[in-house]
Amino acid sequence: MNARFASDRGLTGRMVVTMFLLGLLYVVFVGVLIALGVQALAVLVLAGGLLLVQYFLSDRIALFAMHGREVSPQEAPELHGLIDRLCALADMPKPRVAIADSDVPNAFATGRNQKRAVVCVTTGILRRLEPQELEGVIAHELSHVAHRDVAVMTIASFLGIVAGLMTRFALYSGLAGRRNGGQGGVPVGAIILLVSVLVYAVSFLLTRALSRYRELAADRAGALLTQRPSALASALTKVTGDMARIPTRDLREAEPFNAFYFAPALAKGQSLATLFATHPPLERRLQQLADISAQLGRG
Repeated sequence: MNARFASDRGLTGRMVVTMFLLGLLYVVFVGVLIALGVQALAVLVLAGGLLLVQYFLSDRIALFAMHGREVSPQEAPELHGLIDRLCALADMPKPRVAIADSDVPNAFATGRNQKRAVVCVTTGILRRLEPQELEGVIAHELSHVAHRDVAVMTIASFLGIVAGLMTRFALYSGLAGRRNGGQGGVPVGAIILLVSVLVYAVSFLLTRALSRYRELAADRAGALLTQRPSALASALTKVTGDMARIPTRDLREAEPFNAFYFAPALAKGQSLATLFATHPPLERRLQQLADISAQLGRG
């Protein structure tokens, strides 16, 4: 058996299509701004600066925001041992290991590449999961590292940042009162605002769709690496169920970081809100793992 993370053609295809559509949208958006006579250079420079900061410092920012700290093999020997085994199976460099002191049962991986990667688990998930379940969760997170998901999603979010800044620019710069052709015509600011909001909405939906598929891809890769899809399914069920017992205040504090997490802190369920979700519904994830179990002939 080849235990390394296999290339995922479905993931690669969706990534290429999403990036192409976002790039096309970006070109159209900038073209509209130029046609309207807007000096968009400052906005692009600011958005590019934010992107670079997020890209190069994503590991530090995520650990700081989620109160995680790196731990040595002496501090967490079992966790380090588990990650050592999985990295050997996957034939990949070992990421840094961190623990966040939080009762919210979760885990995340961040870092722009394998050399800068860090895998962080909460004290809540360490208390709740059995070793095989935790192994499935860590394998899921290592798949994100192997496929450079953080870097891809950071770059994919660039257009949304630009559109969001342009929306604020149109609202607060006084541009909304400016009209084409002197006193008559449609306000330039209103056009910019409408186009910016539309571009932001489309880019948001595209990146969220890519994020959901990347979570399914990480589930699949993690299950195949460990050869225990049922353990990952058990971890998903346990983590999602235990979320209901966490105080709502704590969940809301964690919710802004849902895109990083193994499972969302506040799941919206099956509805129109699924379009805006960072993760696919629990039922979809469990069904995929059940299919993998059937293919392997065991759990």
